[in-house]
Amino acid sequence: MAVQQNKKSPSKRGMHRAHDFLATPHLAVEPVTGEVHRRHHISPNGFYRGQKVVQTKADE
Repeated sequence: MAVQQNKKSPSKRGMHRAHDFLATPHLAVEPVTGEVHRRHHISPNGFYRGQKVVQTKADE
């Protein structure tokens, strides 16, 4: 059975557990289409902050 050789300090223990309590990603609502998307990311329809920035297959 594995036994630790040295005690893990509270700081290292906190670093080890740091990713256990990640929050859910922040979401925003696109004002034009009403779609929910991640903040500071383009919506699936290609809109960002109310402006069309990327052409999608649906536009063609």
